[in-house]
Amino acid sequence: MGAVSIRRATPADIPDIGRLGALLVRVHHDLDPQRFIAATPDTETRYGWFLGTQLDEPNIIILVAERDGKVIGYTYSGVEGTDYMALRGPAGVVYDIIVDPDHRKQGVGRMLLGATLDALKARGSPRVVLSTAERNSSAQRLFDRAGFRRTMIEMTRELND
Repeated sequence: MGAVSIRRATPADIPDIGRLGALLVRVHHDLDPQRFIAATPDTETRYGWFLGTQLDEPNIIILVAERDGKVIGYTYSGVEGTDYMALRGPAGVVYDIIVDPDHRKQGVGRMLLGATLDALKARGSPRVVLSTAERNSSAQRLFDRAGFRRTMIEMTRELND
């Protein structure tokens, strides 16, 4: 396999990002189907469309990992101001990070996350926050190794049970 490169996403990447976004939805739903939405037949298209609308937003950073001309992962992040609902000052926020399962355990996620942190720092973010599914231990290991610390715990209760 060839080397991995990290670069800004372009409109040509949208189908691959949509495919990976749908995978992100499926993975989360599989972890906790009561908390996370299920993928539908049009999730790839809709997810790709949405992220395509974000490409030119000034406070958004979408990076892709590419190997041998194929997009194998992406991150979607943004720079946000003070958020009183989250009781948080200005920060970079990692919304999505996903690597194709055939390319995991090869450092691709670490490379994507590192490039995303660098890009957010270059935009002036004093800190970076993210959320991860409680049962996604592999993602939590990646974030722990990258120096993230646990600061919040989301709790969910179903009201129709």
